[in-house]
Amino acid sequence: MEKDVVCGMEVDGKNAESFEYKGKKYYFCSRACKEKFLRGPENYLAKKH
Repeated sequence: MEKDVVCGMEVDGKNAESFEYKGKKYYFCSRACKEKFLRGPENYLAKKH
């Protein structure tokens, strides 16, 4: 299982929307969360730390 960096939901990495950013693959529960991430990836990654 992977964690959606936008909403925090656990997702199955095999079937989830995904996107590679700066050499790391991120997974999303939906296309909407992926689109939010794409509009401002650093905003979501900064929350992780």
